Amino acid sequence: MGNYKYVIYEKQGEVARITLNRPEKLNAIVMLGYGEDYQDLLGALGEAAEDDDVKVVVIKGAGRAFCAGQDLSQVGFVYGFGTGKPGERRPSQRARLRLDRKGFEGLFRILLHPKLTVAQVHGYCLEAGLIIAMFCDITIASDDAIFGFPGQRLGFAGSGEPDIQFLALTVGLKRMRYMMLTGRRFGAAEAERMGLVQEVVPRAKLEKRVNTVVQALTTLPRDGVAVGKAHLHMIYDSLGVTAGLAQGYIMHTLFTTVRYEAGEWNYF
Repeated sequence: MGNYKYVIYEKQGEVARITLNRPEKLNAIVMLGYGEDYQDLLGALGEAAEDDDVKVVVIKGAGRAFCAGQDLSQVGFVYGFGTGKPGERRPSQRARLRLDRKGFEGLFRILLHPKLTVAQVHGYCLEAGLIIAMFCDITIASDDAIFGFPGQRLGFAGSGEPDIQFLALTVGLKRMRYMMLTGRRFGAAEAERMGLVQEVVPRAKLEKRVNTVVQALTTLPRDGVAVGKAHLHMIYDSLGVTAGLAQGYIMHTLFTTVRYEAGEWNYF
Protein backbone atom coordinates (compact mmCIF):
# COMPACT_ATOMS: atom_id res chain seq x y z
CA MET A 1 0.00 0.00 0.00
CA GLY A 2 1.06 3.56 -0.67
CA ASN A 3 2.90 5.63 1.91
CA TYR A 4 0.73 8.72 2.49
CA LYS A 5 1.33 11.71 4.74
CA TYR A 6 -2.10 13.33 4.81
CA VAL A 7 -4.46 10.37 4.46
CA ILE A 8 -4.63 6.99 6.16
CA TYR A 9 -5.26 4.11 3.77
CA GLU A 10 -6.48 0.86 5.27
CA LYS A 11 -7.69 -2.26 3.54
CA GLN A 12 -9.60 -5.07 5.16
CA GLY A 13 -10.84 -7.77 2.84
CA GLU A 14 -13.02 -6.20 0.15
CA VAL A 15 -13.19 -2.77 1.81
CA ALA A 16 -10.71 0.11 1.55
CA ARG A 17 -10.98 3.00 4.00
CA ILE A 18 -9.47 6.41 3.27
CA THR A 19 -9.27 8.80 6.22
CA LEU A 20 -8.51 12.46 5.55
CA ASN A 21 -5.86 13.16 8.16
CA ARG A 22 -5.28 16.86 8.73
CA PRO A 23 -7.39 17.19 11.91
CA GLU A 24 -5.63 20.39 12.96
CA LYS A 25 -7.01 21.99 9.76
CA LEU A 26 -10.41 20.25 10.04
CA ASN A 27 -9.20 18.24 7.03
CA ALA A 28 -9.30 21.26 4.72
CA ILE A 29 -7.50 20.46 1.47
CA VAL A 30 -5.43 22.35 -1.08
CA MET A 31 -7.39 21.17 -4.10
CA LEU A 32 -6.31 23.66 -6.76
CA GLY A 33 -2.69 23.21 -7.69
CA TYR A 34 -2.77 19.68 -6.33
CA GLY A 35 -1.53 20.22 -2.78
CA GLU A 36 0.19 17.29 -1.10
CA ASP A 37 -2.94 16.43 0.87
CA TYR A 38 -5.06 16.34 -2.30
CA GLN A 39 -2.43 14.26 -4.09
CA ASP A 40 -2.54 11.78 -1.21
CA LEU A 41 -6.33 11.52 -1.46
CA LEU A 42 -6.21 10.94 -5.21
CA GLY A 43 -3.35 8.49 -4.80
CA ALA A 44 -5.35 6.45 -2.30
CA LEU A 45 -8.41 6.51 -4.55
CA GLY A 46 -6.27 5.31 -7.44
CA GLU A 47 -4.82 2.53 -5.33
CA ALA A 48 -8.31 1.30 -4.42
CA ALA A 49 -9.41 1.54 -8.06
CA GLU A 50 -6.55 -0.71 -9.19
CA ASP A 51 -7.01 -3.30 -6.44
CA ASP A 52 -9.19 -6.08 -7.83
CA ASP A 53 -10.00 -7.31 -4.32
CA VAL A 54 -11.67 -4.03 -3.32
CA LYS A 55 -15.40 -3.61 -3.88
CA VAL A 56 -16.16 -0.68 -1.57
CA VAL A 57 -14.25 2.50 -0.66
CA VAL A 58 -15.17 4.46 2.48
CA ILE A 59 -14.03 8.09 2.79
CA LYS A 60 -14.07 9.71 6.22
CA GLY A 61 -12.28 12.37 8.24
CA ALA A 62 -10.07 12.29 11.33
CA GLY A 63 -10.78 14.53 14.31
CA ARG A 64 -13.70 16.92 14.56
CA ALA A 65 -14.73 17.16 10.91
CA PHE A 66 -15.13 15.32 7.64
CA CYS A 67 -13.68 18.17 5.55
CA ALA A 68 -14.09 21.92 6.06
CA GLY A 69 -13.39 22.68 2.37
CA GLN A 70 -10.45 24.37 0.73
CA ASP A 71 -7.45 25.53 2.74
CA LEU A 72 -7.94 29.27 2.17
CA SER A 73 -4.45 30.10 3.45
CA GLN A 74 -3.15 28.98 0.06
CA VAL A 75 -5.93 30.07 -2.28
CA GLY A 76 -4.58 32.46 -4.91
CA PHE A 77 -0.93 31.67 -4.21
CA VAL A 78 -1.28 28.35 -6.05
CA TYR A 79 -1.85 30.36 -9.23
CA GLY A 80 1.16 32.58 -8.62
CA PHE A 81 -0.65 35.65 -7.30
CA GLY A 82 2.54 36.67 -5.52
CA THR A 83 2.73 38.70 -2.34
CA GLY A 84 0.53 41.65 -3.27
CA LYS A 85 3.43 44.07 -3.68
CA PRO A 86 3.05 46.89 -6.25
CA GLY A 87 4.23 46.00 -9.73
CA GLU A 88 3.64 42.26 -9.46
CA ARG A 89 1.80 40.79 -12.44
CA ARG A 90 -1.34 38.79 -11.97
CA PRO A 91 -1.17 35.16 -13.14
CA SER A 92 -2.10 34.34 -16.72
CA GLN A 93 -5.38 32.87 -17.90
CA ARG A 94 -3.57 29.71 -18.95
CA ALA A 95 -2.17 29.26 -15.45
CA ARG A 96 -5.64 29.57 -13.93
CA LEU A 97 -7.25 27.27 -16.50
CA ARG A 98 -4.58 24.60 -16.08
CA LEU A 99 -4.78 24.47 -12.29
CA ASP A 100 -8.57 24.81 -12.11
CA ARG A 101 -9.06 21.99 -14.59
CA LYS A 102 -6.51 19.80 -12.85
CA GLY A 103 -8.15 20.33 -9.47
CA PHE A 104 -11.68 19.64 -10.67
CA GLU A 105 -10.62 16.57 -12.65
CA GLY A 106 -9.58 15.05 -9.34
CA LEU A 107 -13.08 15.43 -7.90
CA PHE A 108 -14.52 13.67 -10.93
CA ARG A 109 -12.31 10.69 -10.09
CA ILE A 110 -14.60 10.26 -7.09
CA LEU A 111 -17.80 10.66 -9.10
CA LEU A 112 -16.63 8.13 -11.71
CA HIS A 113 -14.72 5.81 -9.39
CA PRO A 114 -15.05 2.18 -10.53
CA LYS A 115 -15.72 0.90 -7.00
CA LEU A 116 -18.71 1.59 -4.76
CA THR A 117 -18.00 4.67 -2.64
CA VAL A 118 -19.43 5.62 0.75
CA ALA A 119 -18.91 8.96 2.52
CA GLN A 120 -18.90 8.73 6.31
CA VAL A 121 -19.60 12.31 7.35
CA HIS A 122 -19.39 14.02 10.73
CA GLY A 123 -18.83 17.62 11.77
CA TYR A 124 -18.10 20.16 9.06
CA CYS A 125 -18.73 19.05 5.48
CA LEU A 126 -18.31 22.26 3.50
CA GLU A 127 -17.36 23.28 -0.05
CA ALA A 128 -14.88 20.71 -1.43
CA GLY A 129 -15.81 18.43 1.46
CA LEU A 130 -19.46 18.53 0.45
CA ILE A 131 -18.56 17.84 -3.18
CA ILE A 132 -16.53 14.81 -2.11
CA ALA A 133 -19.48 13.53 -0.06
CA MET A 134 -22.01 14.22 -2.85
CA PHE A 135 -19.86 12.51 -5.48
CA CYS A 136 -19.79 9.29 -3.45
CA ASP A 137 -22.47 6.72 -4.24
CA ILE A 138 -23.85 6.78 -0.69
CA THR A 139 -23.52 9.42 2.03
CA ILE A 140 -24.23 8.57 5.65
CA ALA A 141 -23.94 11.40 8.17
CA SER A 142 -24.00 11.86 11.90
CA ASP A 143 -26.59 14.19 13.38
CA ASP A 144 -23.92 16.80 14.19
CA ALA A 145 -22.85 17.26 10.55
CA ILE A 146 -22.93 20.75 9.03
CA PHE A 147 -23.17 21.25 5.26
CA GLY A 148 -23.00 24.16 2.83
CA PHE A 149 -21.10 26.23 0.29
CA PRO A 150 -20.09 29.32 2.33
CA GLY A 151 -17.24 29.97 -0.12
CA GLN A 152 -19.83 31.16 -2.64
CA ARG A 153 -20.04 34.33 -0.53
CA LEU A 154 -16.48 35.17 -1.61
CA GLY A 155 -18.07 36.51 -4.79
CA PHE A 156 -18.89 33.48 -6.95
CA ALA A 157 -22.64 34.19 -6.71
CA GLY A 158 -23.64 30.71 -7.89
CA SER A 159 -20.77 29.74 -10.20
CA GLY A 160 -17.33 28.19 -10.28
CA GLU A 161 -18.31 24.79 -8.87
CA PRO A 162 -17.98 21.47 -10.74
CA ASP A 163 -21.01 19.98 -9.01
CA ILE A 164 -23.77 22.45 -9.92
CA GLN A 165 -25.48 20.12 -12.41
CA PHE A 166 -25.33 17.27 -9.91
CA LEU A 167 -26.60 19.52 -7.12
CA ALA A 168 -29.52 20.84 -9.20
CA LEU A 169 -30.58 17.30 -10.13
CA THR A 170 -30.39 16.26 -6.48
CA VAL A 171 -32.07 19.15 -4.65
CA GLY A 172 -33.86 21.02 -7.47
CA LEU A 173 -32.87 24.07 -9.47
CA LYS A 174 -34.39 26.77 -7.23
CA ARG A 175 -33.08 25.22 -4.03
CA MET A 176 -29.63 24.91 -5.60
CA ARG A 177 -29.69 28.60 -6.52
CA TYR A 178 -30.80 29.59 -3.03
CA MET A 179 -28.12 27.42 -1.46
CA MET A 180 -25.39 28.91 -3.65
CA LEU A 181 -26.45 32.56 -3.56
CA THR A 182 -26.81 32.67 0.22
CA GLY A 183 -23.91 30.36 1.10
CA ARG A 184 -26.03 29.22 4.05
CA ARG A 185 -25.04 26.31 6.25
CA PHE A 186 -27.53 23.62 7.20
CA GLY A 187 -27.70 20.52 9.33
CA ALA A 188 -27.85 16.82 8.62
CA ALA A 189 -31.63 16.50 8.93
CA GLU A 190 -32.17 19.14 6.23
CA ALA A 191 -29.50 17.56 4.05
CA GLU A 192 -31.34 14.25 4.30
CA ARG A 193 -34.65 15.87 3.33
CA MET A 194 -32.99 17.37 0.25
CA GLY A 195 -31.49 14.04 -0.79
CA LEU A 196 -27.86 15.05 -0.23
CA VAL A 197 -27.61 12.46 2.54
CA GLN A 198 -29.18 9.02 2.49
CA GLU A 199 -29.10 8.34 6.24
CA VAL A 200 -28.57 10.34 9.43
CA VAL A 201 -27.64 8.57 12.66
CA PRO A 202 -26.39 9.64 16.11
CA ARG A 203 -22.66 10.36 16.14
CA ALA A 204 -21.94 7.43 18.44
CA LYS A 205 -23.58 5.03 15.98
CA LEU A 206 -22.08 6.39 12.73
CA GLU A 207 -19.20 3.94 12.39
CA LYS A 208 -21.38 0.93 13.16
CA ARG A 209 -24.07 1.97 10.68
CA VAL A 210 -21.56 2.61 7.90
CA ASN A 211 -19.98 -0.79 8.53
CA THR A 212 -23.40 -2.46 8.26
CA VAL A 213 -24.15 -0.78 4.94
CA VAL A 214 -20.67 -1.53 3.62
CA GLN A 215 -20.98 -5.19 4.57
CA ALA A 216 -24.19 -5.42 2.56
CA LEU A 217 -22.50 -3.80 -0.44
CA THR A 218 -19.66 -6.33 -0.38
CA THR A 219 -22.15 -9.12 -1.15
CA LEU A 220 -22.50 -7.71 -4.68
CA PRO A 221 -20.35 -9.42 -7.35
CA ARG A 222 -17.22 -7.65 -8.60
CA ASP A 223 -18.34 -7.71 -12.23
CA GLY A 224 -21.76 -6.44 -11.18
CA VAL A 225 -20.15 -3.52 -9.36
CA ALA A 226 -17.94 -2.72 -12.36
CA VAL A 227 -20.80 -2.86 -14.87
CA GLY A 228 -23.11 -0.93 -12.59
CA LYS A 229 -20.59 1.88 -12.13
CA ALA A 230 -19.96 1.98 -15.90
CA HIS A 231 -23.72 2.26 -16.44
CA LEU A 232 -23.85 5.09 -13.89
CA HIS A 233 -21.16 6.90 -15.89
CA MET A 234 -23.42 6.66 -18.95
CA ILE A 235 -26.34 8.05 -16.95
CA TYR A 236 -24.23 10.98 -15.71
CA ASP A 237 -23.19 11.73 -19.29
CA SER A 238 -26.80 11.64 -20.56
CA LEU A 239 -27.99 13.95 -17.75
CA GLY A 240 -25.18 16.43 -18.32
CA VAL A 241 -23.62 15.88 -14.89
CA THR A 242 -20.13 15.30 -16.31
CA ALA A 243 -20.40 18.59 -18.22
CA GLY A 244 -19.86 20.16 -14.80
CA LEU A 245 -16.13 19.59 -15.18
CA ALA A 246 -15.71 21.98 -18.11
CA GLN A 247 -18.30 24.47 -16.86
CA GLY A 248 -16.90 24.37 -13.34
CA TYR A 249 -13.25 25.05 -14.09
CA ILE A 250 -13.93 27.63 -16.82
CA MET A 251 -16.30 29.63 -14.60
CA HIS A 252 -13.89 29.32 -11.68
CA THR A 253 -11.14 30.80 -13.86
CA LEU A 254 -13.40 33.63 -15.01
CA PHE A 255 -14.14 34.51 -11.39
CA THR A 256 -10.47 35.03 -10.61
CA THR A 257 -10.28 37.74 -13.30
CA VAL A 258 -12.88 40.01 -11.67
CA ARG A 259 -11.56 43.58 -11.80
CA TYR A 260 -10.41 45.49 -8.75
CA GLU A 261 -12.54 48.63 -8.77
CA ALA A 262 -15.11 50.56 -6.77
CA GLY A 263 -18.31 48.57 -6.33
CA GLU A 264 -16.63 45.22 -7.03
CA TRP A 265 -15.43 42.76 -4.44
CA ASN A 266 -12.77 40.16 -5.08
CA TYR A 267 -11.43 37.72 -2.51
CA PHE A 268 -7.93 37.73 -3.95
